[in-house]
Amino acid sequence: MLALKSSTIPALEPWGTVADLGSTIIEGDGKAFGSFTHGTPDAAVSAGFFAVTKSTFRMVYPFTEHAIVLEGVVTLKNEASGDEMTYQAGDGWTIEKGTPLLWKVHSSRFVKHYMAFV
Repeated sequence: MLALKSSTIPALEPWGTVADLGSTIIEGDGKAFGSFTHGTPDAAVSAGFFAVTKSTFRMVYPFTEHAIVLEGVVTLKNEASGDEMTYQAGDGWTIEKGTPLLWKVHSSRFVKHYMAFV
């Protein structure tokens, strides 16, 4: 497992809540933060840092994503298949566009670096 220090995470801009990004918050405040390292939200390919506070929320993935966890612990449940996995720093995933996910952020803050493909 790759161990990354939180000092590698840049200052992140407030992005509102995950509800502002198209998710449905079930529990917690779901405050979202981020910073792009490549592209923009409308680009065919983009990458960046994404952080969210402790919360539970539903979303349908608007893009295909590869992500690496930098900080915190999250459980992702694919609500179509029922598959569930818990991730922590150093773990990664690939999720296909259109996948319905239930996020449960266990830590006070969760941070990932991702690459998204529309």
